Amino acid sequence: MHVSDFPKQLLLLVTRSLPALLLVMTSGCASHYTRAVPVREAFYAGNLQGALAQLEEHKDRRLRNDDVKRLDRAMIELAQGNPQDAERLLRTVRDQFDQNEQVSLAEEAGMLLADGNVRAYAGEDYEKVLIRTFLALTNLMRTGDDAGAYALQATDKQQEIMDRVAKRDEAKQEEILAYKQVAIGPYIRAMLAEESPLTLDDAARARVQVANWAPDFRDAKADLQRAQYEAPHRPGEGTLYLFAMVGRGPVKEEVAEIATQASLLIADRIISNNSDRGLPPTLAPVKVPKVRTFPPSIDAVALSVGGRELGRTATLLDVGEMARRQSDAHFPRLIAEAVARRVVKKGFIYAAKEGVDASPWSAASVGLSALGVAWEATDTADTRCWSLLPDQIQVLRVQLPVGEHEIALSAARGSATIGPPVRTKVSIAQGRNTYVMGFFPDQRPVGEVLISQHVLPLENPDNAGRVNVP
Repeated sequence: MHVSDFPKQLLLLVTRSLPALLLVMTSGCASHYTRAVPVREAFYAGNLQGALAQLEEHKDRRLRNDDVKRLDRAMIELAQGNPQDAERLLRTVRDQFDQNEQVSLAEEAGMLLADGNVRAYAGEDYEKVLIRTFLALTNLMRTGDDAGAYALQATDKQQEIMDRVAKRDEAKQEEILAYKQVAIGPYIRAMLAEESPLTLDDAARARVQVANWAPDFRDAKADLQRAQYEAPHRPGEGTLYLFAMVGRGPVKEEVAEIATQASLLIADRIISNNSDRGLPPTLAPVKVPKVRTFPPSIDAVALSVGGRELGRTATLLDVGEMARRQSDAHFPRLIAEAVARRVVKKGFIYAAKEGVDASPWSAASVGLSALGVAWEATDTADTRCWSLLPDQIQVLRVQLPVGEHEIALSAARGSATIGPPVRTKVSIAQGRNTYVMGFFPDQRPVGEVLISQHVLPLENPDNAGRVNVP
């Protein structure tokens, strides 16, 4: 085929295939957000099997959302009392996200011709850190052998992200400040180090990091004081750590936004890197993903032993705030990518019209215009995300006498406890930590309360690490 015949051949192909193209482009365009809503509703209602069933209905290949489905499945498995399965899923996604970070040029071009959903999803920055955080927490519910390494990975990953953002050409000071180290990694490493007299110096250093990185954490100063001047465990006692997954976590939804000056400058750079054309003026709104957060309906989870309240959890990591802060900082680039996609699509249609030299009202011109409108209409914001995260990860540390204790967990708001208490038994060993985890999206807990397996002497091995919630 001669080069000069290419536009005519393209036109012939387009006009013959127009009905089929329109059908393909306008079908299966439901966003990940639309598909995630019923999963969230089932999960927060305590219907974990229903949440799994809804998750399996996400079969749109266009979305390429298998990894985020695995993340949500990991949370369901964890809530069901299956930390081993949850850890396996989280490790798979962690490794896949690391691979997906190496975005190919072909995928970048595909993003400009279609939308962000064509790219292999590499996770939001906060998700990459939280995968490693939950790997540490799930491992604590099992052997605990790898929890410290996972916690260190979370810290290292956040530092890597912070360094990358600081080096970005268009990064502004407010964007750099939106990223800060999270304290949950050193918190986990400190509590693990306190179990051995040989690693108490490591525990103290980690407690210093917690106090510096999370100055608003209620227990930071008391923990640091104990680590520097006191023994971590008194004779005849052990420590219970309660990790509470509080509230309903962030989700990404599609919104329409007008391009800002900052986003237009970035879009112009994207266009310049992919063609020799400049960026034409544009005022029409574009579809972009935006993080939506949900303030929790409870303040904390109260822990009672023998009918007496010993304390309430405090927020160690505000997941929703972390996601929102990073999303706001990254928002101009998301708008820029959407603007660049619109410009490239219009450019293709205009180039095709010029190639066939068609009059404005010819069948060819009208057909190409219709195709262009349909093409732009298929641009869907990339709302893929880890949709079953909690809004906050809270923690409480209490010391208890060695032996078996009946504990009760209750949602708390203000000075009162609300909702039904969850009762179970824990065993405390001399100088050892026992870990408890529960999901409290609101006043009623979801799923099962997990208890660390490597400390408890369990009579029924088949029921290891789980206690049913009535």
